[in-house]
Amino acid sequence: MTSHDELAHLIRRRGLLGVAAGTAAAALLGAAAGGTAAAASRRPGGPLVPRDRLGVQLYSLRDQVSTVGFARVFEELRRQGYAEVEFAGYSQGSAGPITLRRLRRLVRDNGLRAVGSHVGYYSPDPNAYTFATNLEKVLDDAQELGLKHIGTASGPFRHGSTVDAWKRAAEDFNTYGAAARARGMKFYQHNHAEEFSFASDRPDVRLYDVLLAETDPDLVHLEMDVYWAYCGQFRFSTRPDGVPAPFDPIDYVLAAPHRYPLFHVKDGESDPSARDGYRMTDVGDGDIDYQRFIGGVERLSRRRDHHWIAEHDDPGDSFRFARRSAAHLRSLREDGC
Repeated sequence: MTSHDELAHLIRRRGLLGVAAGTAAAALLGAAAGGTAAAASRRPGGPLVPRDRLGVQLYSLRDQVSTVGFARVFEELRRQGYAEVEFAGYSQGSAGPITLRRLRRLVRDNGLRAVGSHVGYYSPDPNAYTFATNLEKVLDDAQELGLKHIGTASGPFRHGSTVDAWKRAAEDFNTYGAAARARGMKFYQHNHAEEFSFASDRPDVRLYDVLLAETDPDLVHLEMDVYWAYCGQFRFSTRPDGVPAPFDPIDYVLAAPHRYPLFHVKDGESDPSARDGYRMTDVGDGDIDYQRFIGGVERLSRRRDHHWIAEHDDPGDSFRFARRSAAHLRSLREDGC
């Protein structure tokens, strides 16, 4: 079993600061905000989210995809100003069957790019469409769609919640990452709140730190869901043994921005009475400071290829959510206005 000192060494070896170095990462954010060469190269008052990297997760529009179909959805997203989409499945329900070739053409014809896709991690069914059971098929489909990123939104709990269990999950992810890279793609994992919980056998070890330390940074990338990361901050700021363990989600990104090509931008109204500390809302209607978060990431890593993907797990009106979220993200400016 990895000792606390060994785990800290692994985190340092991977080039990650983790929560233990939040002060240093915050200093990086302060330096970036203070006017680095990268910040100076950006046009004052320009859009904070680059226009060609504003995307939406199609899971948020699954009701529309399954009724009017991908073609109508893509047309609407283009009108709303989106440049990218992320898939959460390749079927369109009652709108009828569709081939991957046709799907790729629809994306292109609407002036969009497919930036990634979510696929399950594992399933006890050996025929299931997951990385663990159908890796080559998953990668074949991603390649046919022309994807540059292929990932999973499943938590790394396949083998349990101990340190060794997450080390085994990291080995799985390294395998998928190597296979994806061989085809010119990046494998990624999307977090929820529980990734920031603590190992069941080590109350002093945050599981997300194990994942980062044990995965190869050249093979395994991360899609930070900012909302769920803030929910994790709310729920897991104290260790099970009562020791305070605060962290700021942006510190992870500032420590290793090259590992985070994709971000989910969903918002929430603060509600300390709720389990997660927030109630999910359309982007711009909540209390998460995206001016600070996106600004910090973009200023620090101006030349990196970050993609900002709007999402709402269960919007009341999915087209309204997409329209309002795009308008808010396009309104954010470099000068903070």
